[in-house]
Amino acid sequence: MINKKLSGCITAMITPFDNNLQVDYNGLRSNVKFQIQKEVSGLLPLGTTGESPTINDDEFQKIITTVLEETNGCVPVIVGTGTNSTQKTIEKTKKAEKLGVDAVLIVTPYYNKPTQEGIYRHFKSITESVNIPILIYNIPGRTGTNITTETLIKISKLDNIIGVKEASGNINQMIEVLEKLPEDFIVLSGDDSMTLPLMSVGGKGVISVASNILPDRVLKMVKLANSGKINEASKIHFELMPLFKDLFIETNPIPIKTAMSIVGMPSGNFRLPLCEMNQTNREQLKKTLMLYNELKII
Repeated sequence: MINKKLSGCITAMITPFDNNLQVDYNGLRSNVKFQIQKEVSGLLPLGTTGESPTINDDEFQKIITTVLEETNGCVPVIVGTGTNSTQKTIEKTKKAEKLGVDAVLIVTPYYNKPTQEGIYRHFKSITESVNIPILIYNIPGRTGTNITTETLIKISKLDNIIGVKEASGNINQMIEVLEKLPEDFIVLSGDDSMTLPLMSVGGKGVISVASNILPDRVLKMVKLANSGKINEASKIHFELMPLFKDLFIETNPIPIKTAMSIVGMPSGNFRLPLCEMNQTNREQLKKTLMLYNELKII
């Protein structure tokens, strides 16, 4: 079952661009190979970190195909298909399902600010239209609407709903979700800095931004936490906290793509409305990257 595979460190991948802001598919392949070599638990292209709102339909399909070719079934591939239109989300999810991905990540509809009933009906319509496993993505800081635990319980009873990427930033809500949802309902952190606190009370892992660049350390922390070795995991957590903080010094994915560029990994620039990092913040990020010996600053 896909449920049992969705734990550990799943990398929320960036979308690298070339100098003309076209998708750098060779760079994408290189990044996927790096992740596979580091034995991450799964890959998530086309999420927030992948600049999904700026990706067109042809690129959406080719990015998925490229990642599936490079992973060749060795790790689960979860694709972000959520939009603020239920019908468009269904269409994208059907396309991802047809291409053969393992699961999809669907964010709460943003900008529309639906009611809790509207959120429920959104996911109900999707589950009635597709057969692929679905992870819900709760990130009120971006969407403007929080999925309450009561609504999440209702949604969890729909077909194909297997878990949630929890990025509410509210540890009390995360604990409540773990307490009230079934044991087989997967709860993953959507915020690197909250991974260990969440796992200490029953979370299964993280969909990580930081693992784009330091997959070894994030994966080791998660494995230790899943083994109940919280004290050992906490040492890595504190080592990584400077990076966790600086990767959100500006809007994600600006810092992580900048960091990858600084250490020579394929990343490229940004499609508007995102833009390059403020120079002062860039220097701060560069200093933080120098804390980690395995990173080679160029």
